Amino acid sequence: MSWQRLLSTKRLGFENRSSDADQARTQYHRDYDRIIFSSPFRRLQNKTQVFPLPGSVFVHNRLTHSLEVASVGRSLGMILANQLIKEEEADYLDVSELGTLVSVACLAHDLGNPPFGHSGEKAISRYFQEGEGKKYQIEVAPKEWADLTSFEGNANTFRILTHQFKGKGTGGYSLTYAALAATVKYPCLASSSDKSSIHTKKYGFFNTEKNTFDQIAQELGLIHNLNKENAYYRHPLVYLVEAADDICYNIIDLEDAHRLKIISEAEVKELLFPILNSLNPNKFSRYTEEVLPQLSDANDRVSFIRALVINLLIQACSKLFWDNRDQIMTGSYNSSLFNGLHEPLLSHLKKIEEVSVAKVYNYPASVEIEIAGYKVLGGLMEEFVPAIINNKSHYDQKLVDLIPDQFKNDNPSPYSKIQTVVDFVAGMTDLYAVDLFRKIKGISI
Repeated sequence: MSWQRLLSTKRLGFENRSSDADQARTQYHRDYDRIIFSSPFRRLQNKTQVFPLPGSVFVHNRLTHSLEVASVGRSLGMILANQLIKEEEADYLDVSELGTLVSVACLAHDLGNPPFGHSGEKAISRYFQEGEGKKYQIEVAPKEWADLTSFEGNANTFRILTHQFKGKGTGGYSLTYAALAATVKYPCLASSSDKSSIHTKKYGFFNTEKNTFDQIAQELGLIHNLNKENAYYRHPLVYLVEAADDICYNIIDLEDAHRLKIISEAEVKELLFPILNSLNPNKFSRYTEEVLPQLSDANDRVSFIRALVINLLIQACSKLFWDNRDQIMTGSYNSSLFNGLHEPLLSHLKKIEEVSVAKVYNYPASVEIEIAGYKVLGGLMEEFVPAIINNKSHYDQKLVDLIPDQFKNDNPSPYSKIQTVVDFVAGMTDLYAVDLFRKIKGISI
């Protein structure tokens, strides 16, 4: 793969139209603005990250998480751009906006997540795997069924960005090919996914968007994965987007847990100090001895430590990308940057993951959200899927009337009808999903 092709600014849906000159914004800045001002992005403010949406203590939601990931991603992209320019491996004009491009993909990376986080994904899948939705298997093709039984927020992100929903413009949000490819962590269909490879660990586009991704992949020169049908190796910038996400949720979830008094300041220090010490012993000693004692507020101390750790992890992941760039550019690097970090750093990060699973992700309020996700989204699927498939009774018709026109289509196939419901449900905020569930189930509020 070559950077000249990988950084194409050709826009989906406007391939034959020349770019208008804009002194204020580059093409990637335009991508950034289109995401920031989009309705799916705004809805992230009411979608769960880990903890329930804020009461008296503010914690991260999908919106604030995405903004922070974009900030980290911008730094990773700028470091790569500076390295490429320094080594004269790419023309300056081709790479100078890498920071903006990576931040665009970071902003968009969670757009396809349904309400209630990962439990929402599982709830949609479960309806078709184990629930009443199993009966529709005989009515859809095997590859289409794989989309439904393993619903994937990553693939839904690509659909939101590229699909022409009813009444909407050509090419979805008409982002640049480079930005679209950088959002797809797993460039393959569900039927081609395989956990043995970083490129196919999950899947990145539904059958309905396969031709669109093929078109983008051919333009950018992405490499076909010869071991898998309908699969490619990642766009190199995906590694940076993934690293930004990994850095943020691994470290910032601890900060939220501290604010909610789930873990103590001492526990945070016990987990993060070894990372600081292993990456930069001199800086660790200076900051812990001179700066931290000046901060009287515990939240400020934890925030300061978090900032130091994120900065050092950015540097470590950037170095790892650069050291392995030849493998990354040929598709042969089979690890995330986070999992490729050296010891003892990797063991320190694994310890954070273990503590997070035990104390943070299994905290009762977090588990309650997961259970709610199963009940609410499962209940919505149980109502709307049969209604849109049958659409005969007065009750069915009333339910279908609740689905916004933008999600409806004229395709009579069962798969297309089901996808209408999935688009509708996955696009809901947590509060809207709960409110609609209560209303159609006749539960008083």
